[in-house]
Amino acid sequence: MTTAVAPSSALTAQDRCDRCGAQAYLRVELQSGGELLFCAHHAREHGDKLKEIAATVVDETHKLSPTPAGANEA
Repeated sequence: MTTAVAPSSALTAQDRCDRCGAQAYLRVELQSGGELLFCAHHAREHGDKLKEIAATVVDETHKLSPTPAGANEA
């Protein structure tokens, strides 16, 4: 018997980090069946552990753009 798994939908601005509530850019589908959402910061912080327990990972951190030149200059 095989089980079909629906592909994950793209993350939206409504998807929030389970750790801090910021916009989520990473969806981790767990081997145990649940899922976790993380902002880029917490995805990096917990990345090694997440790789151990993940069945699949949807990483949309490429949607983040670098800070424009001169934006941090006062």
